[in-house]
Amino acid sequence: MGLSFCGENESGYSVDEGVLNNGCFVDALNLVPHVFLLFITFPILFIGWGSQSSKVQIHHNTWLHFPGHNLRWILTFSLLFVHVCEFAEGVVSNKMMVTNHLHLFMPAFMGFVAATTSVVYYHNIETSNFPKLLLVLFIYWVLAFITKSIKLWKFAEDKVDVHQLRVCITALLVLLYGLLMAVEVNVIRIRKYVFFANPQKVKPPEDLQDLGVRFLQPFVNLLSKATYWWMNPLIMGAHKRPIELKKIGKLPIAMRALTNYLRLKDAYEDQRTAENPERAPSIWRSMYRAFGRPILLSSTFRYLADLLGFAGPLCISGIVWNLTPEGDAGSTSDKKERYFGVHHMLFTELLQNTSVLAVLLFLALVLQRTFLQASYYVTIETGINLRGALLAMIYNKILRLSTSNMSMGEMTLGQINNLVAIETNQLMWFLFLCPNLWAMPVQIVMGVLLLYYLLGWSALVGASVIVLLAPVQYLIATKLADMQKITLEHSTDRLKKTSEILKGIKLLKLYAWENIFCDSVEETRGKELTSLKTFAFYTSMSIFMNAAIPIAAVLATFVMHYFLTDTGPSPAEAFATLALFNILVTPLFLLSTVVRFAVKALLSVQKLGEFLQSDEIGDDSWRNGEVSVPSEAAKKHPGGTKAINRKQPLRYQMDNYEQPSRRQMRPSETEDVAVKVSNGSFTWGSNLSTLSDINIRIPTGQLTMIVGQVGCGKSSLLLAMLGEMQSISGRIHWSNKNRYSVAYATQKSWLLNATVEDNITFGSPFNKQRYKAVIDACSLQLDIDLLPFGDQTEIGERGINLSGGQRQRICVARALYQNTNIVFLDDPFSALDIHLSDHLMQDGILKFLQDDKRTVVLVTHKLQYLIHADWIIAMKDGSVLREGTLKDIQTHDVELYDHWKTLMNRQDQELEKDIEQDSQTTLERKTLRRAFYPRETKNQMDDEDEEEEEEEEDEDNLSTTTNRRSKVPWKDCWCYFSSGGFFMVFLMMSSKLLKHSVIMAIDYWLAIWTSEHTNQTMVVGSNGTCQVQAVNKSPADSEDSFYLTVFIVLCAAGIALCLITSLSVEFLGLSAATNLHHNLLNKIIHAPLRFFDITPLGQILNRFSADTNIIDQHIPPTLESLTRSSFLCLSAIGVISTITPYFIIALVPLAVAFYFIQKYFRVASKDLQDLDDSTQLPLLCHFSETAEGLTTIRAFRHEARFKQRMLELTDTNNTAYLFLSAANRWLEVRTDYLGAVIVLAAAGASIWGLGCGQPTGGLVGLALTYALTVTNYLNWVVRNLADLEVQMAAVKKVNSFLGTESENYEGSMDSSQMPETWPEHGEIKIQDLCVRYDPMLKPVLKHVNAYIQPGQKVGICGRTGSGKSSLSLAFFNMVDIFEGKIVIDGIDICKLPLQTLRSRLSIILQDPILFSGSIRFNLDPERTCNDERLWEALEIAQLKNMVKALPGGLDAVVTEGGENFSVGQRQLFCLARAFVRKSSILIMDEATASIDMATENILQKVVMTAFADRTVVTIAHRVHTILTADLVIVMKRGNILEYDKPETLLEQEDGMFASFVKADM
Repeated sequence: MGLSFCGENESGYSVDEGVLNNGCFVDALNLVPHVFLLFITFPILFIGWGSQSSKVQIHHNTWLHFPGHNLRWILTFSLLFVHVCEFAEGVVSNKMMVTNHLHLFMPAFMGFVAATTSVVYYHNIETSNFPKLLLVLFIYWVLAFITKSIKLWKFAEDKVDVHQLRVCITALLVLLYGLLMAVEVNVIRIRKYVFFANPQKVKPPEDLQDLGVRFLQPFVNLLSKATYWWMNPLIMGAHKRPIELKKIGKLPIAMRALTNYLRLKDAYEDQRTAENPERAPSIWRSMYRAFGRPILLSSTFRYLADLLGFAGPLCISGIVWNLTPEGDAGSTSDKKERYFGVHHMLFTELLQNTSVLAVLLFLALVLQRTFLQASYYVTIETGINLRGALLAMIYNKILRLSTSNMSMGEMTLGQINNLVAIETNQLMWFLFLCPNLWAMPVQIVMGVLLLYYLLGWSALVGASVIVLLAPVQYLIATKLADMQKITLEHSTDRLKKTSEILKGIKLLKLYAWENIFCDSVEETRGKELTSLKTFAFYTSMSIFMNAAIPIAAVLATFVMHYFLTDTGPSPAEAFATLALFNILVTPLFLLSTVVRFAVKALLSVQKLGEFLQSDEIGDDSWRNGEVSVPSEAAKKHPGGTKAINRKQPLRYQMDNYEQPSRRQMRPSETEDVAVKVSNGSFTWGSNLSTLSDINIRIPTGQLTMIVGQVGCGKSSLLLAMLGEMQSISGRIHWSNKNRYSVAYATQKSWLLNATVEDNITFGSPFNKQRYKAVIDACSLQLDIDLLPFGDQTEIGERGINLSGGQRQRICVARALYQNTNIVFLDDPFSALDIHLSDHLMQDGILKFLQDDKRTVVLVTHKLQYLIHADWIIAMKDGSVLREGTLKDIQTHDVELYDHWKTLMNRQDQELEKDIEQDSQTTLERKTLRRAFYPRETKNQMDDEDEEEEEEEEDEDNLSTTTNRRSKVPWKDCWCYFSSGGFFMVFLMMSSKLLKHSVIMAIDYWLAIWTSEHTNQTMVVGSNGTCQVQAVNKSPADSEDSFYLTVFIVLCAAGIALCLITSLSVEFLGLSAATNLHHNLLNKIIHAPLRFFDITPLGQILNRFSADTNIIDQHIPPTLESLTRSSFLCLSAIGVISTITPYFIIALVPLAVAFYFIQKYFRVASKDLQDLDDSTQLPLLCHFSETAEGLTTIRAFRHEARFKQRMLELTDTNNTAYLFLSAANRWLEVRTDYLGAVIVLAAAGASIWGLGCGQPTGGLVGLALTYALTVTNYLNWVVRNLADLEVQMAAVKKVNSFLGTESENYEGSMDSSQMPETWPEHGEIKIQDLCVRYDPMLKPVLKHVNAYIQPGQKVGICGRTGSGKSSLSLAFFNMVDIFEGKIVIDGIDICKLPLQTLRSRLSIILQDPILFSGSIRFNLDPERTCNDERLWEALEIAQLKNMVKALPGGLDAVVTEGGENFSVGQRQLFCLARAFVRKSSILIMDEATASIDMATENILQKVVMTAFADRTVVTIAHRVHTILTADLVIVMKRGNILEYDKPETLLEQEDGMFASFVKADM
């Protein structure tokens, strides 16, 4: 047959009845506009592209959209679709004709090309912002509109039936061209680029002028929006170099936390009405008002996607129906409609064409997936916006929380952290899922209706199975949530215990208590594992339900159908039903999750509401000092509402971000009172007044000291002046100039997670001279020199652990550095030794602050400094005892003065006798040095290795980098599986394989059974073509019942196997988790002390928290999901290839595409996930930091700076999260399109399966149903693979710690060989002792020899680093003794098992450590002593009366770290602990550093009496403590320098000991 435009017929070309009455000519006319467009645009595009190739990437600030941009894209897409329909109709009609009529489909084809060109052309014009060229498109639309209208007019004239498909299509095209024309006119109207004198100049949106914005989703065109095309460079680039924060840039303005915060806050505040200001606004309503619209948009997309989803089963049913003989028989109708001498067809006829159906199925899938991803994206973006807004709201509230709330425990740090980390995320997730809440019921109803339409009543039976099992799903889901809560409680508990162990590890090892504590952790872990087991069981049930429900539903349906009709279903019905059940299961499975999230969201909102309504600090106006405040203003408000300053308009209070300029220059000081409190009484809540009857004044520009015993309210007085306490009565008056900001150093030092310099400057401009002066005053230079990066080293929670004294000095430095009129210092000397205190007093307070004429208020215990005070306030039990100058007090209150004098003398003696070296400080510096230097050398080595590796890689160009980054971590998987046990792995894999084979068998059996009915046989006809002959069987055949029985058996087997597989995966995960944690804990607890010196605490804790959590809860489900989706995809592809071998041809390019997509995505996803994690941590830390340092931040008035920081951190984290979500969408859109192509290929292969041996209808149905499932699971394969890769990193980290060496706990001597009472006498011989911390390091003790007789009191002294502490550790075999030995009572300690050795000696360490629990547990965790012995120990340690007063006595609670006792009391508890263990040798490592004078003197006496008969070795940092000793050992650089009685040593004038003592006399 030749190709001719108007057919072979002569009449086709005749124009006798008028030119326009020839249909062929009208069609030819329709070609004109298309050809015109192509002729004009191609040269322009080529020239454009030619010139652009030089600047390949057009910068995005040119992305300016013309008016009607989105509408144009939508219309163009519709136009393309209609052209496809027109083309299909033309081709099918053409087949009905005798000869070829090209004019039936040629114009449609050209129209399609032209429409595509128009949109490409438009896009290029838009990006180059050259609107004049749009004129071409305008002309095109007009011409096309005119030609199509002519065609329609002709149809109308000939009275062609409206039901004819071609008429409908023509009408639609006229409409679309008309609309596009209107859009074009609109652009001219607005931009005035032609026909107008002055065209309009337009600027792109301001986000795009800022080059930092890299998130382009809101700005790109529709096609790029739908396919995330703009992300290609980012995701592909991830291969070459990792994605960093710089690469993802800033957020667009509309998504920033501040924008969203203001939206949410307005919606929140608008609900407060004038009539009812106390009413708590509803958070739900505010959320709806601020973020309701995008959610509605997302729901619309979702509905569209769900409706399109049903096209799949319907098309399958149509294709299979038309491939089976009955279908073919029905389709050939003789009625042929002809107008214009060509065939016209009805809509239904077109839909009977299988090829058309296949294409329709493909388009429906593509559209459905596009809409679905769009819906997901919109909700995710909204969720992220909501989270940003909520975080800002919470933060603002934290900054206004009343202090009593925090300290009285109504709002603990934990609760605030939960709000930030958990509740906001819950709400975000709820938003992600909420469109499902209203989309799913609709989807389910539609599905059930379609089932009914296909199979009648029997389908409803299957549907009811699904619906009835849904509540069970929900039940399981709630159970899971409960179990997760319980597990969380146990794991928090376990973590608390673990972190206490790690913090006190030195003490535990010295006391040989590590196993007791280890057991307590194991016990908690046991509880956690029990709840994890239940959790695993429910999870596997949930997975089982998900897999088994569709099988059960299909089974129920077909059995029922058999009983109702006595036959099996036809293939068309059967496979449409299968596909529908597959669709239905997802919403039902998800519904339970969504409902659960909705319930959680309700709870979260309730918690948030309570938090936002909690008490706030009083009104702020008085802090600016214009007024004296009647303290009612600071009274407790029932709701937090009043605290908002009503004088300002509510909006944008948060926007007053700029801080008022720092303190103006002061005029000559006229007022002599800076702060005055009259008749004040203040409380911390609970209405018991803490401070009562306070009348004080703080003179301007002078040094005021507040003194008094521990707990008499000194710190509270400072806070009351700062307005942090609730006042019951009285007034606080600040003089005008003074109250802008107060530099305040708290007693419990508070550091930021920032560099040392940032901590000191604290937001003030950096002034080198001033900074140096402050550092010298606080003698921080030495400490800074020790830090690895000097003052640029990160300190704080996540940084380096500094000791108490160092932290405190940094806080004092911060207060000194700020340029404020008033400085409040709350006991800055508490953690400092005498030298530093003196230096700080002289240089810092007297010189630096007083020279500046600043008003200083100092709380202190060191009475010797009272002589420097200009004004003294003495306090007792919450009220002021005396105020005045020292002279006043000397004359008026002789008793008090004398009391002070005695204490002062004691302190002065201290001063005189102190060694010139600083006690504690040097020790702190030593620990610092010890912690860093080994680590430094190690780091250098690592760096060198890395550099070498990098160099090698560069030589090997980029291929290796890509390889390294896209490899699956097999080694870690191996480690994980081997921990899980090989039997479990084998069980899991084999049951999975079996299960999938059985499921395939079920579907295959169904295909054979249904095809039986139509039992078509292929006969080769005489002319060599295939013909189908239908052989109908008698319906009541016994075959059916046979088929049915096998079907039931297979289904039952499938369901059973589902159960086994789901259980095996979960329990594999559980056993792996159990083993990994157990080994990790044992390894770490028994590691040598050195390990803890060089490994940061946070890193070890991370292994126990985050990593263990991943191994416990995240890896098993990911693993399950990965294996399931991989098996499903593989089995589907296998089935399709078996049925239609032609499919394999299409499979090759698809597989290649899939390989590259997953390869790129995995790398990018991992980077983005890391970015998300790494940006989340600083955000959470910033919140907890703020909550801890509230008083400081408010005193300094730095709220605005902290808010700004919080907004930045939130935005950074949100950017990372947005990119991660967009990357997931990128992947899903691509895999979904691949899936759609697979369906098209499968349909095509089965329809055009040429020649004989064409598959039967049933098998085609089977192939298509399987192809449909692939689209759902392809992206899960990739995402799970990426997730698993990230999660396996946790296994890797844990595994890296499993390699640490343990201490050698087995001595060479059996514990039975040694006497029970050893050491009886306490005789110590040290022979030629050499000690080092690590085989890599130099020895710290070199050939030390000494002999200590039983019962001797020995003092060891020496400068820092002389090896005193190392010697004390050597007694316990804590360090590496590589030569020589220590013999105690005749036994070499190196031969003893460590447990035995350490449990028989006592030591008191320098820093006091208490564990949470009871006082009894702290003194005697082994439970070996009776109460009398404990009371006796407490009495010796001067604690008996205090403990008696506590509720519960010995069982009174000790909080974490002993925070509920003062440092001095904690030290006393540690002494008591040593007394409880009645060993004959006691070692005191400078145990009295943090105790006040009075107590220390008592202690010295006690040790001499209570330990009269025992050997006591005191390591002294102050010489005077050992002047009374029997023997003094002076050490220098690891050697013993002098060794004799103190009297003898003092006689040696030039001796070291004598010089120590002399230096201080």
